[in-house]
Amino acid sequence: MFEKIKNEIRSGLIVSCQAEDGDPFNTPEGVTLFARAAVMGGAVGIRSRELEKTAMIVKHVNVPVIGLTKALFSDGFVRITGSYAEVEAILKSGCHIVAIDGTFREREGITGPQFITKVKERFGCLVMADISTYDDGIACADYGADFISTTLSGYTPETKSHSSHNPDFELVRRLASQLPQPVIAEGRVNTPVHALQMLELGAWAVVVGTAITRPRVITEWYVNKMKQSGEKIEQ
Repeated sequence: MFEKIKNEIRSGLIVSCQAEDGDPFNTPEGVTLFARAAVMGGAVGIRSRELEKTAMIVKHVNVPVIGLTKALFSDGFVRITGSYAEVEAILKSGCHIVAIDGTFREREGITGPQFITKVKERFGCLVMADISTYDDGIACADYGADFISTTLSGYTPETKSHSSHNPDFELVRRLASQLPQPVIAEGRVNTPVHALQMLELGAWAVVVGTAITRPRVITEWYVNKMKQSGEKIEQ
């Protein structure tokens, strides 16, 4: 299964089909339409959140699906699939890979890398470690993660200062040059040029979400940029 999926996604685009509260697309039907459109456009995989939405997507696409849940750590920062109950729940969707928070923050009394080992032992599933730093990535690889994704760079207490409009190219480059596991580039990959640069740096595949499946956010990008014209006129 691992080799098959690994080859299917190589050098390809994985589209993250998620929606936030209040978004009109935040229904199983809404995100599934995004997933189907993404596959029609050439996506080699889909990333999805929550059981009902992920299960519907699995039924309607013929590419690997990465499933996950989201919650918060006590400090308010996001946590990706951070408990055994959450892993068990998302696996019921039929997803092919489970994304798990691979940072050193503790959950279930152990760190992310340690948790990944336990999940592999308990469920025997393929795991994508969502990491934020080079050390996270190396540790998750050592503890048995099948894929390493840079999803959380810029979204943890240690890396929040790194967050900008640009992806973390250097993190992808360093991990891809060191690890035998496929390194997946994710996080603020907002243009096709960014995606190409990630492949050239050694990324096995690239995940894009907001720039494809968040029309409200994309609209805000345009509106906010265009407002700068009015500000210049007023000056």
